[in-house]
Amino acid sequence: MRILAIGAHPDDVEFGCGGTLVKYAAQGHEVFLLVMTQGGGGGDAAVRQKEQEAAADILHVSKLFWGDYPDTALPLNRELIQRLEAAIKDINPSFIFSHHPDDTHQDHRHLATCTVTATRYTRNVLFYEGPTTQNFSPSVFVDVDGQLPTKIAALEAHASQVTKTNIEGLSIVDFARASAQFRGIQGRVRNAEAFVPLRLFINISP
Repeated sequence: MRILAIGAHPDDVEFGCGGTLVKYAAQGHEVFLLVMTQGGGGGDAAVRQKEQEAAADILHVSKLFWGDYPDTALPLNRELIQRLEAAIKDINPSFIFSHHPDDTHQDHRHLATCTVTATRYTRNVLFYEGPTTQNFSPSVFVDVDGQLPTKIAALEAHASQVTKTNIEGLSIVDFARASAQFRGIQGRVRNAEAFVPLRLFINISP
């Protein structure tokens, strides 16, 4: 299968579904990333681009695409929808992962809303969570206990961002570990990533 993960900024995808992507890649599926900005609002854009490229290698991503929008200025308009549609047509993914629509960051909200429209013909679309997500009530869980070290390594590849959580003494790695354990408890495993499905088809083999 082909798997597409969409994020507004470098490190969004790693936090939201990095373990799931590693699990897909390990089973021979092709993983693609579409990152809509270089994250210049949170640091040097060139540095953040190199960090994202390093993280993509850790996740065994087949190809990394960039949206080239300015950070904090992702639009809620037809152009962004069409850019997403073009990427989806090119990649033809079986699963798409993107931001949850309820989020305090406008880039995340706008991208999620545009994703809903752009993926209207895609069977499996799931929303992941991030540190700024709100009102997230997942019903789909992926056991990522074995993939957690690789997910953490991918997050640590974003070295310029690791400590930028606005909570003293807690890094993004601390956030990720706590989230994985909490979602794991909900899913009755040790560590998990959780998703809210827009659509999810369950394949039943004969």
